[in-house]
Amino acid sequence: MARSCSLKSLLTVFVFTIFAVGSVESIQCIAHQCTNETCPENPDVCTATKGCFNHIQKFDTPSTDTDQMFKHKGCFEENDACKELEFSATLGAQRRFTYVNRCCTNDTCNQDDITLSPPPAEANGVQCLSYYTEPGMLNIPTLLNCTGNETKCGLVIGTAVGSSNLFPLVMAGMGCATESACNLSVTVFNNTNIHTFCSDEFIVSPTKPSVPDSTGSAGNMGFQPTAISTVPILITLLLLKVLF
Repeated sequence: MARSCSLKSLLTVFVFTIFAVGSVESIQCIAHQCTNETCPENPDVCTATKGCFNHIQKFDTPSTDTDQMFKHKGCFEENDACKELEFSATLGAQRRFTYVNRCCTNDTCNQDDITLSPPPAEANGVQCLSYYTEPGMLNIPTLLNCTGNETKCGLVIGTAVGSSNLFPLVMAGMGCATESACNLSVTVFNNTNIHTFCSDEFIVSPTKPSVPDSTGSAGNMGFQPTAISTVPILITLLLLKVLF
């Protein structure tokens, strides 16, 4: 009698499990990766159990020839596999990086491309030291008037993904950033790990003498010359921190 009850219990659990697994609702998502404006006209479709993600990265430079764009859409299967994140940073040498990742849970909810708004022109009152360099490129630190919600002053270090070099520096920059851009470690364009640091020490003090701003004219606020001369040293120290 006890054996019969045990078998019935196991059968009940088995049937319930099959029913539960079979009742999991699937979600259809658009799936593709593309660079710049070249995206497939007929993208693939993937099936997810949790939801879809929609991702875009954009790096604006003084020339459209060096601008970069990366779009990625697809499925995620775990609740914590998709994390929403939006940030931007405006660096020296007229470089601006924007990053947006969004998650959704309806069929083809990631079909439409994310539209990035142009940076606002009105200054927000924050002024940061700006700087940008790549291997073989020289740049002089200047002042940058921050706009919109870029209310933090930060530093960005970019290192090559999977590089065997001791110092795989791809880029380094300083400038204005959104608060969401502070103290991050993310991979961008599938080939660069960026590490960001924000500090009140980077904010320009109105009590210090003026230095040329990003337009070449003297501003009302500025860093002392000794502070400007330490920018490469600061970047080197933070690169060492990132790598070791």
